[in-house]
Amino acid sequence: MTESPPIRKPPHSLGSLLGQYRFTLLFFFLLSTVMAFPYTEHTGFGSWAFRVLSALVIAFSVFVLSFRRGLLVVAILLAIPSVVQHIVRPRVTPGFFPLFNLTLSFAFDLWVVVTIFRRVFADVEITSETIFGALCIYLMNGLSFASVYAFLSDMQAKAFRLDPAVNTHVIPDRFDFIYYSFGMMTQLGAAGITAVTDQARSLSITQAILGQLYLAVLISRLVGAYRTRSRSERT
Repeated sequence: MTESPPIRKPPHSLGSLLGQYRFTLLFFFLLSTVMAFPYTEHTGFGSWAFRVLSALVIAFSVFVLSFRRGLLVVAILLAIPSVVQHIVRPRVTPGFFPLFNLTLSFAFDLWVVVTIFRRVFADVEITSETIFGALCIYLMNGLSFASVYAFLSDMQAKAFRLDPAVNTHVIPDRFDFIYYSFGMMTQLGAAGITAVTDQARSLSITQAILGQLYLAVLISRLVGAYRTRSRSERT
C-alpha cells in the first residue's frame, strides 16, 4: 500500500500575516511615533521622516478596520482630514478650516478607538492580539488629546504655562503636549507645564478620568476572561 504524500500547507501571504498581527504592528507604529518625535521635530529631514511615520500610522489604522466594509469606508473618509492635519499642515492655526479639520481628525481617532475597543472587548478568548489592541487604544488616547491641547493652545495663548526653571523654551510645542497628555492620563503629572485656563483644566480632568476608567475596565475584562477560562478548564 503506497503512502499518500503529505499535504503541504500554502505559505502565509503578506496580507494574511498583516491581518493576523494588525494590532501588534499598529502598537509598535504608535510607540515609534512617541519615541521618535523628540529627534525629528526641529530638523528638516527629521520632520519629513516623522510625517511619513504619521502617514504609516494613519494607513495602518485604516487597515485595522478593514475586517468590515462599512467600518472601512467611514475610516477612509475620516482619514483624509487626519492626513491633512498630521502631514500637510502639522501646526494648527486659528480659523474655521483648521478647527473643522481638527474636529474631523479627532473624529477619525475616536472612530478607530471605539472600533478597536468593541473588537477587543468582544473577544471571548484573550490572546496577545487582544492585549496589543488594548494598548493601541491607550496610546491613541494620549496622542489624540495631545492634538486637542495643541489646538487649545493656539486658540488661547495663555492656556498652558511652561516653567522656565525646567524648560529650555517658553512657548509649548507638540511634544510638550504629548508629554502633558500622557502625564494626565497616567496621573503622574507633567512637571514643568501647567494648565492655566478653565478650558485647559477641564480637558485635563476629563482625560485623567477617562484614563483611570479605561484601566479599571481593562483589568476587570482580563480578570473576567481569566476566571471564565479557569472555570471552563475545571469543568
